[in-house]
Amino acid sequence: MPDLAHHNLDIKRVAILFAGGPAPAANAVISTAAFSFLEEGAQVFGIKHGYSRLAEYTAAGPLTEGEDYIRFTHDNLINARSSRGIMIGTARTNPGKHVSSPEHLKDAELVAPLRRVYEGLCSLEVDALISIGGDDTLKTANKLKMFQDNLPGDARRFPVVHLPKTIDNDYSGIDFTFGFFTAVETLAEEIRNLNFDAAAGRAYFLCEAMGRSAGWLAYGAAIAGEASMVLSVEDITGALADEEVVNTETGATRKVMALERVIDRMVDMMLAREREGRPYGTIVIAEGMAEYLPSKYLEGITRDDHGHINISLINLSALMSRLLAERYAERTGRTRKVNGLQLGYEARCAPPHAYDVILGSQLGVGAYRALVEEKLNGVMVSSSGQFDLHFVPFEELVDPQTLVTKVRFIEQNSDFHRLARFLETCVDG
Repeated sequence: MPDLAHHNLDIKRVAILFAGGPAPAANAVISTAAFSFLEEGAQVFGIKHGYSRLAEYTAAGPLTEGEDYIRFTHDNLINARSSRGIMIGTARTNPGKHVSSPEHLKDAELVAPLRRVYEGLCSLEVDALISIGGDDTLKTANKLKMFQDNLPGDARRFPVVHLPKTIDNDYSGIDFTFGFFTAVETLAEEIRNLNFDAAAGRAYFLCEAMGRSAGWLAYGAAIAGEASMVLSVEDITGALADEEVVNTETGATRKVMALERVIDRMVDMMLAREREGRPYGTIVIAEGMAEYLPSKYLEGITRDDHGHINISLINLSALMSRLLAERYAERTGRTRKVNGLQLGYEARCAPPHAYDVILGSQLGVGAYRALVEEKLNGVMVSSSGQFDLHFVPFEELVDPQTLVTKVRFIEQNSDFHRLARFLETCVDG
């Protein structure tokens, strides 16, 4: 493990910032972090709507209290820990999007948005930044620290500590992220409802769950919701994977879904259930499987600020439910209604479960302990076991050359992966 970086500041003014998609228990994280510092007499600023205003900061346009940030008090933290939503809002603005290598940090034009963020926070005279967000926000936190590392020796510096957030649970360095189990339960309840609907009409529901990079949410919702089958990006391997030439000049290829075989596997499951007297069911797929579609399905699809394909423009559940109904009819000569549904947004601000409130609270307090008790800089707060705190250096989580984070996939044939195979309708035996 790399050596932990330390600071020697007396933290009297701290900023808290939340970026990316919402997650249940966000306010548990924010409020406990704020409470910890308020109890020590520090001033705590909540930066509103992520990096959106900071990335546009100029000396001619100062930050405005109430519009661009709030000052936390004990009064505005009352009953916040278990509340819904994000009390300081969020946004997906990415001030580090032009920086993809350490060399870029020396280019004034490429780092200009990061510099504006830095100057905006300096205008509040903060002694530390607590960043809360997903892997893209972790990348930004790391770049902001590196930007400061490259400043002249007499420049103002403030430590950056990051708290991991994603309902997708695909974060390296932590076992479970806050909000994951609440989101799983919210989607599982929908799937349980759909199971009864499917049985009543002898139909199928094909549910697309959030999870761009990994299948934790799809698998969790399928297991807890008693779905008939679940497939995610981790399953695009072996017979379910192909290669596709993407550059005829260089011969470069990319892994794609063997779409016909994936659909046939679903039909096999439907036929197996019919033999068992259950001509209905639910299938859960992870939205990230869209990234593995053959290129003809991705033509004209734009990308977001982080370079990701805009999955929402594809509607994977609609595409695959249509292909599944057609293939079922081809193989059986019969029709079976297959309804495609996209699930996920309704889970992001659901009332947080106790587990997520406890985990989120520990991470929020962990930010205080990292900055004040341990005097750390450039670490992510993690928790395991009996909510024991760990502080993981950015260097362990971010590739030092590409500045990209490492996705934590469900391990093939792990006990969690096998659990889903045990519980779903068997198609291999």
